[in-house]
Amino acid sequence: MMIHLNYLAIVVAAVAVFAFAAVYYIAFSRQRARLSAPAAAAGSRPKVWLMALELGKSLVVALVVAGLVALVGITSWVGAVELGFALWIAFPVVLLIGSVTQENVPWKLAAIHAGDWLAKLVAIAVIVTVWR
Repeated sequence: MMIHLNYLAIVVAAVAVFAFAAVYYIAFSRQRARLSAPAAAAGSRPKVWLMALELGKSLVVALVVAGLVALVGITSWVGAVELGFALWIAFPVVLLIGSVTQENVPWKLAAIHAGDWLAKLVAIAVIVTVWR
């Protein structure tokens, strides 16, 4: 079975969620600084290599979500939202609950990260579904 992907849509989705995350985390920077360990909160500007890594992660997630959209046969934005939500529950939420319960990560910090992941997964799913 051949999967046809729109690689331009994947790149656009990855760049869009990368930009969203930058704005999102700037908006929550004070809360994150209060909730994070002192060493993690010390650096005010992210390093260039970390930003490049984040963009790379966004590309990987967008590629995987696009592959799932194609394999499952999602064709509507409603189905894309449902997929994004299901992926959010199955992966980031489960992992973040583990970090809260087993690694003492403050639940408010985990909630900030969960909000970012929800928006990113839904946005990616919608972009790669609508732009096929």
